[in-house]
Amino acid sequence: MEELEDPTERLKETMEAAEEKKERWTLYVAMSTAIIAVLAAIAGMMGNHHANEAMLEQISSSDKWAYYQSKSIKAELAASTAQILTSLDKPLPADNVQKMAKYEKDKAEIKEKAEEEENSSAAHMRKHVNFSKGVTIFQIAIAISAIAILTRRKVMWYASMLLSVGGCVYLVLGYLTK
Repeated sequence: MEELEDPTERLKETMEAAEEKKERWTLYVAMSTAIIAVLAAIAGMMGNHHANEAMLEQISSSDKWAYYQSKSIKAELAASTAQILTSLDKPLPADNVQKMAKYEKDKAEIKEKAEEEENSSAAHMRKHVNFSKGVTIFQIAIAISAIAILTRRKVMWYASMLLSVGGCVYLVLGYLTK
């Protein structure tokens, strides 16, 4: 005798296949979120590195400007001494003119180095800003991925992937910024 086919069995198989497909989708979301987290960590590390470098360069530049000021004060003292001695008809010390010339030469070199370090600090800060923007966008993408899992909406996951592309743009800009 012919066996009757159970109509609910095909429905069960369809439901199991659909559930397996849903589980596979959540696996993709989890894997992509882990990758986004790694990219956020890289951008965060690079952003912090450049923020630290910017601060160190700025501190060094400030030190150079202080040194420049000390040379300026010494040059002014030498010039004042020369002016006072000249007005009193006294002879100038032999090395006074040489000192003033040396101070002016030193000031020019110090100024150049200080400005160079200021520019380097600004460049590091520009890189830091781009990396920080990338971190922020990656963090938003991670949050949206979590919402996608909770609400089971693929549209949210696609939005998080689109945001991740934006984060990657800032990550690349951070490397390319001068």
